Amino acid sequence: MSEANYAISSVGPRDRYMMEQVEQLLEREGIHLDAHLDYTAAMLDDDYNVIATGSCFGNTLRCMAVSSDHQGEALMNDIVSHLIEYQYGRGNYHLFLYTKCNTSQFFQSLGFREIARMEESNIVFMENKRTGFSDYLEKLRKESVEQLKNMTSEKAAKYLSVLDGDASDTGSGCDSGNSDRAKSQTDLKIGAVVMNANPFTLGHQYLVEKAVEGCDILHLFMVSEDASLVPFEVRKKLIEEGTAGFKNIIYHDSGSYIISSATFPAYFQKGDNAVIKSQAGIDLEVFSGISGKLCINARFVGDEPTSLVTGIYNDIMSEALPESGVECHIIPRKEFDGKAISASTVRQAIHDGDMETVKNLVPETTFNYFASDEAKSVIEKIKAENDVIHY
Repeated sequence: MSEANYAISSVGPRDRYMMEQVEQLLEREGIHLDAHLDYTAAMLDDDYNVIATGSCFGNTLRCMAVSSDHQGEALMNDIVSHLIEYQYGRGNYHLFLYTKCNTSQFFQSLGFREIARMEESNIVFMENKRTGFSDYLEKLRKESVEQLKNMTSEKAAKYLSVLDGDASDTGSGCDSGNSDRAKSQTDLKIGAVVMNANPFTLGHQYLVEKAVEGCDILHLFMVSEDASLVPFEVRKKLIEEGTAGFKNIIYHDSGSYIISSATFPAYFQKGDNAVIKSQAGIDLEVFSGISGKLCINARFVGDEPTSLVTGIYNDIMSEALPESGVECHIIPRKEFDGKAISASTVRQAIHDGDMETVKNLVPETTFNYFASDEAKSVIEKIKAENDVIHY
């Protein structure tokens, strides 16, 4: 703790006076108050002025700053310790944080490790597990190997030899930053699709169909964080059922490293365009590491006529992915009655009790679920929500 032992207090969202002080301090230190926060703490001097602050969102630490008048007093150590203790208290032990590039070394001294950085946005993304990301990459490789062993195609066997280290001069997996290795060595196109599927629609199914047609092996990453109206266990079930007719798909739970409250919270909420762009950039930097490990050389995404967030993400993706050796294929959306099929439209129809519209926009497996007793609690949750649109 700092020698002065200043008090640290939680700041409620309705405490306008304190939040204004927090925001002013952040602005003075060149940091914008993040719109996505679920806990904020402030350190107060004897006159109740905010001299240091930090916040949380999900399993991340955010918006940390110390007044320039008090720098050198180790107050940031106190703020970080307080936030970590708070996170541990609510069961979050694997923590992530965003900081400015010039302060990343300080957080390294506190046990955080850099995962990705965006120099142009002056953001570094870090975690408190020394081998967290590398362990995650190895987990993806191992589960890919296990699923490939159950496939019978020659292409799957070739890819297995690359990932399992049996091919000459290959090793286990591919080198980071050389994501076209599988293609150069075995003439394979290894694709990837990332989907939240909230819920799984005919549009999602069409995207997977086109992706399978466009590559030899497809990695399908299912956004596993429960930040959506349809719970992950349901979304996963509907994705797997709705894609069961396609071959050569490897399924992955995304974990904390792909479109999560850690890497891309703006995906789930309204957000400032600059915030969306910086978070999308971080998410794609992380994906670059994943593509390197799994030899992914193509990513397939649906075009986005309705969601601002996903539209910006697609624009950044189309520029950033080729720089890391990954082709970006933007697939036109499947339409019904002249309009692009979207999960937002399906949720709105469920909200309004319009099951006929739902039936027209989702696979039979998805419709059967929502017509069952099993879905009652999910339907009630959707109906209770005022705004079901994905921005």
